[in-house]
Amino acid sequence: MGVPSVESGFVYVNDVLSCGLRHDAAESRHGEPRAEGRGGYWGGTGATTEHTDGGRGLTAHMVEIEDVHRTYGRGPTAVHALRGVSLTVPRGELVAVRGRSGSGKTTLLNLVGGLDAPDSGRVAVDGTDLASLGEQDVLALRRDRIGYVFQSFALLPVLTAAENVGVPLRLRRTPAAEREERVALLLALVGLSEHAAQRPGELSGGQQQRVAIARALANRPALLLADEPTGQLDAETGHGVMELLRAVVRDEKGPDGEGVTALVATHDESLLDLADRVVELGDGVLREPGRVSSPL
Repeated sequence: MGVPSVESGFVYVNDVLSCGLRHDAAESRHGEPRAEGRGGYWGGTGATTEHTDGGRGLTAHMVEIEDVHRTYGRGPTAVHALRGVSLTVPRGELVAVRGRSGSGKTTLLNLVGGLDAPDSGRVAVDGTDLASLGEQDVLALRRDRIGYVFQSFALLPVLTAAENVGVPLRLRRTPAAEREERVALLLALVGLSEHAAQRPGELSGGQQQRVAIARALANRPALLLADEPTGQLDAETGHGVMELLRAVVRDEKGPDGEGVTALVATHDESLLDLADRVVELGDGVLREPGRVSSPL
């Protein structure tokens, strides 16, 4: 429900590119990033949740969702995508959101990623209430703290695998040597070192999704959002992609040296054993959260 995954992917790419260009312009005028809108992310006045880590500025939960409602349309044709959903995602966990198509999974991830806004309720990421942020601050949050993996891959077709992975680093003006080293490391991580010079159209679906995962990790995000990342893949390839996400949460470090947190939407029951925690969405309602044993 809500914004389709394929559209979300291109909204993300366009927004990150836009944010990078505006960030560069702000630096050229003022010498450092400038907060716009209502502040918050760049150190303005955005509302944050209570810190629980003794002063490092990190909250206990990477994601906090409180009584969120989201409806599309009006009257008898209105679609109630989310109905009073509340959920917390602790740092360093891989949480799977399962549910059939149309259950509200994509809407939930879009709200967490700042691609959409709730009609009511509260969404906080990394201790910051998204409603307190101006447009440019939300764009900066997406660029610097959140990595996205979409069912549609959302790769830029004219760029090679290495160039796609390097896009977020270019937008942050990462020095060329450092950028190339990071890209090479990430392509090795996802098993695609030998395919660095190939364009998306020359790669299989599983390989394209691995490139998308590498790109999502380029800026060492604190939060990884994956919307049906195996939806276009066969069962064996899909399980390999999910195992890769599991390894990323276990081994990768975010910008604060903490483990990466992942929120993954899927309807594939065979992948749930790789999650630390499983919650279920049905008709926009969060149902009976459950736990599965950790594979670690």
